[in-house]
Amino acid sequence: MIEVLTEYLAKGFMTMLSISMPCVLTAAAIGLVVGIIQAVTQVQEQTIAAAPKIFAVFLVIIIGGLGFIKLLTNLFHEGAAIAFNTVPKTEAYALPADYYKYTTPFETEMNDKFKNVPTVNTIMKNPTKVPYIDKGQKVKYSTAPKAPMPKANLVETNKILGR
Repeated sequence: MIEVLTEYLAKGFMTMLSISMPCVLTAAAIGLVVGIIQAVTQVQEQTIAAAPKIFAVFLVIIIGGLGFIKLLTNLFHEGAAIAFNTVPKTEAYALPADYYKYTTPFETEMNDKFKNVPTVNTIMKNPTKVPYIDKGQKVKYSTAPKAPMPKANLVETNKILGR
């Protein structure tokens, strides 16, 4: 699984390079030509090179735009295929597919209300009265119950399978 994701990341970097490299090389070539012309004519103005570079990079983007879009859509389709076809069919998950059964949500803590302040409306109607909590009304937190994991985690699975 890691190999598939690493290969996809490498394809993403190659796509990024193949889209940006023509623009960068064009700007560098125009900068070199303008630099040689400035050295010959002894006109040392740095803003002269900006307009030809912008125009040339704009032309490269217009000419290669459809190819750039095709590269990006191919990368996107491959990523979607990996995300929806390859990843769900692998057995080496970091968390088991039914991990939510073994978690304890804080439903009771979130639904607790203080006896002396039943709603937010009471606080809004009486802005000068600060609601204090009685010591007996505090919610007592304890450690979460330990639930057995039905499957080994990713590291243990890889050790078992010898990867």
